[in-house]
Amino acid sequence: MNFKTPYNFIAIEGNIGAGKSTLAAMLAVSLNAKKIMEEFEDNSFLPKFYENKSRYAFPLEMSFLAARFNQLKNQLIGNDLFGEIKISDYVFAKSLLFSQNTLDEDEYKLYSQMYEIINLQLPQPDLLVYLHSPIEKLQWNILNRGRVYEQKIENSYLQSLQDTYFKYLHSQVNTKILIINCSALDFLSNKKDYEMILEAICKPYENGINYL
Repeated sequence: MNFKTPYNFIAIEGNIGAGKSTLAAMLAVSLNAKKIMEEFEDNSFLPKFYENKSRYAFPLEMSFLAARFNQLKNQLIGNDLFGEIKISDYVFAKSLLFSQNTLDEDEYKLYSQMYEIINLQLPQPDLLVYLHSPIEKLQWNILNRGRVYEQKIENSYLQSLQDTYFKYLHSQVNTKILIINCSALDFLSNKKDYEMILEAICKPYENGINYL
């Protein structure tokens, strides 16, 4: 079955362990698209952050901000954005959303000012897909993918991120958003689940939130 999407730039988002990278990679194959995968495993601040959040939050968020901007700028600006379909496993606003949960008030004020300046230079996704899973399923996914530095992530942190994401999604009025409830879905192992998601991503939407 051939699938075709009306969107040139699709961003996949979700909480830690939601399956963003997995779905983005699968969609890139199905839609013959270029995938833009966040490069974070080489970030030396990440394991330090999970051990000492207050000390390493600001350098971690700044390093992610710079890396995400440089990657998206290189992949999207002046790179045939309206030709080849591109699928990213994150949206640049992720930088701001995570910083709300990790930085203190003064750090966040400075960080958000820098974010707003560089965000204006990047194209925004034609469709933002958000993968929603309950905290228990996120923790199961985190455990099974086996990243040592993630094993101490607390439920309260995941819940805080989830709340921040939903607040952000409901504040967007000029963005096409598709929220997928993954509570009972296994798009990696179940072909029907995956094709249901693929079909939903190929539908035209109006601005605002749509649900699957």
